[in-house]
Amino acid sequence: MAEASTPRIPRQAVVTALVLVVGGLAVIFDSTIMSIALKTLALDLHVPVGTIQWVTTAYLLALGVAIPIVGWAQARLGGKKLWMIALTVFLVASVLCSLAWDAPSLILFRVLQGFGGGLMMPLMATLAIQQVPGGAGLGRLMAMVSLPAALGPILGPTIGGLILNFLDWRWIFWVNVPFCLVGLLLAWRFVPADGPRGRPVLDVVGLVLVAPALVGVLFGLSNVSKDGAFSRADVWLPLVGGALLLGAFVVSQVRRPRVALIDVGLLRRRSVASSSAVMFLSGASLYGGMLLLPLFFQVVHGKDALAAALLLIPQGVGALLSRTLAGRLTDAVGARVVAIAGFVVMGAATIPFALAGAGTDEWWLAGVLVVRGFGMGAVMIPVMAVAFVGLERDAVPHASIITRLAQQIGGAFGTAVLAVILESATGSARSIAELAHGFDVAFWWAVGFTVLAIAVCVALPARPAAVSAEEPAPRAPEPSGDELTAP
Repeated sequence: MAEASTPRIPRQAVVTALVLVVGGLAVIFDSTIMSIALKTLALDLHVPVGTIQWVTTAYLLALGVAIPIVGWAQARLGGKKLWMIALTVFLVASVLCSLAWDAPSLILFRVLQGFGGGLMMPLMATLAIQQVPGGAGLGRLMAMVSLPAALGPILGPTIGGLILNFLDWRWIFWVNVPFCLVGLLLAWRFVPADGPRGRPVLDVVGLVLVAPALVGVLFGLSNVSKDGAFSRADVWLPLVGGALLLGAFVVSQVRRPRVALIDVGLLRRRSVASSSAVMFLSGASLYGGMLLLPLFFQVVHGKDALAAALLLIPQGVGALLSRTLAGRLTDAVGARVVAIAGFVVMGAATIPFALAGAGTDEWWLAGVLVVRGFGMGAVMIPVMAVAFVGLERDAVPHASIITRLAQQIGGAFGTAVLAVILESATGSARSIAELAHGFDVAFWWAVGFTVLAIAVCVALPARPAAVSAEEPAPRAPEPSGDELTAP
């Protein structure tokens, strides 16, 4: 019985996952390292922090725009070829960023870097999962594939802090180079070749709608943390416009399924829809916590950026400790139980920060972070895995795109909401005690995100067998370029 509930993962799937992790680490480290480098960049490039903030914003916007085209690009080029192209783009852009001579050039090169990273992130899950016939052992496979997501938020700021303390900021981008080079070599050698599937036509209408939609939503959310957020035109105008375009995009995909850029019909499946909803909320909890925790240690406990980053290492340790267990339990008992348990642990371990102040013992908080990381790691694996169980091979890239976008938008939403709450709660603070109280309010809201996520987790499939029994969602065959001769 135990063997039936935890089937063996094919060797090729394990090898593919580990190879993809090497390249994926470059993208995740780069994203998280930048969180502590903005002040240094502003000083060295002689520009305001508001200008240098575009180094991060432009990257995230480019990443969001690239994600929707991954399904079409993989069908057109093949997964292995697309992965190596994307990793090469990321490598070249990293070198260019290290050679940037001013803020505009750095921002431009970050756009190129974000585009390469946006192609890679959905592919990591897709290429590994497509090596698993019938979806056997997806929980344990996702524990491997999602390793960069666990390590990045913890090791990234730490590596960045060490570089900024002892080296020039340009080394932040040179860190990516060995990961990219080794990742390219391993991908060329070990990732199985999968040729293009005909000549699928790019859904230009869908792309024209979804690209500005995602830019609008992500850009609007990125501006929420500024003063007078919801009265600012650069917040509500892109948010409203982006939401309207996103709605038009969904309608276009439903009406034109044969050439759809993203198969939104997959959302009719309970597993994909519930996974996407939980990914949105887990993104809000994860990225919202990434905003609050380092700021709490810097503002309330008076630590510098490097010390704050080092204090977050226990959370990464906890996330690593839960991965193997969460993967096995997901395969054995299903995603719902594991995800709910993970969110309960994560929420419970956030409460001590909602009660903490300047005098709270840091060793106690470090122990709490281990527990919080354990819950965080346990959440991501079942929620990511359940979206793919029972899917046909051609549907896997589209499910990966949908869930990745849900997490991306959820992260931007959670960060924006908690930034506004923190600003409101600390804006008039005149003492450390009042600042600590403001952080307490923000952390209680973070706990609220986890409670809401627990409620949504009830919609996740209860057991692996229940998911596998679902009929695969039909997808109309994609026409080749030769078939579409009429306008």
